[in-house]
Amino acid sequence: MRSSRLLTLLMLLQTRGRMTAQALAEIFEVSVRTVYRDIDQLSAAGVPVYADRGPGGGFALLDGYRTRLTGLSAAEAQTLILAGLPGPAAQLGLSEAATDAQLKVLTALPESAGEAARRAQARIHLDPVGWFREADDSPALRVLAEAAMADRRVTARYGPRRPVELVLEPLGVVLKAGVWYLVAGSDGQVRTYKTSQFVEVSLLEEVFERPKGFDLASHWAAAQEAYAAGLIQGVARLKATAEAQARLRREGGSLTPMPDGTVELAIEGIDFTARELLRLGTEVEVLSPPELRIRIAGLAGEIAARHAI
Repeated sequence: MRSSRLLTLLMLLQTRGRMTAQALAEIFEVSVRTVYRDIDQLSAAGVPVYADRGPGGGFALLDGYRTRLTGLSAAEAQTLILAGLPGPAAQLGLSEAATDAQLKVLTALPESAGEAARRAQARIHLDPVGWFREADDSPALRVLAEAAMADRRVTARYGPRRPVELVLEPLGVVLKAGVWYLVAGSDGQVRTYKTSQFVEVSLLEEVFERPKGFDLASHWAAAQEAYAAGLIQGVARLKATAEAQARLRREGGSLTPMPDGTVELAIEGIDFTARELLRLGTEVEVLSPPELRIRIAGLAGEIAARHAI
């Protein structure tokens, strides 16, 4: 524990410059006397740390003392700093580790790359959770991630209403639009599960062999494509303004421009599509299929009747 604290103390002095004993004591949650002992230990190990007395004083390293990580460009350094999302890292139980890793990277970088990384850290924040949604902090997530890292089986109860008993071989966890999913082997097939739907998960001692050639990113991309294809039930022909078309595309709609100025929209179902298109008001007119036109007209009639004056 103390050796880890000494290393972190050294990195803090290198990245932040002069720091008081009181500030260091608050960071490490130790006494000021302990900080002085740690500084003495660093000095004994040959680290050129010195103390300035009086107001504005504190501990600092001699100019030029740095541990360098060579070969990184400024852009690469920025990428390293932005690669670890603080929210997901915390959900996986790696918040402290992520912070320590960033500190080590900043400590080891050459001065120019380190400055670029610090600027990126101060000016760019990545938030993977959608608007008006809370982070998907599933209690089972950490156990499932641990199982995936160690190739260990788990027993689980899955489903909020009538949980089913499962024995799973976790192959990886995926964060998609703020929601965590588990990709796992079950009964010889690879399936996807929402981690928030796990009622209970227990880590087993049994290990399993990952399928040869399995790649989590490739599997997820293929699974998304298959899922999207399974949702499509037909095509609607629309007259839509440029603004409505842009909005449909932003929301994931698959639009195909036609020679006559209309567009074709891949649809999931009549009722779902009718309700979605109603949000665009008069910016959209459905030409076909007729059952979609009828459903939109019916919904619009119900709305008009309810709001009649």
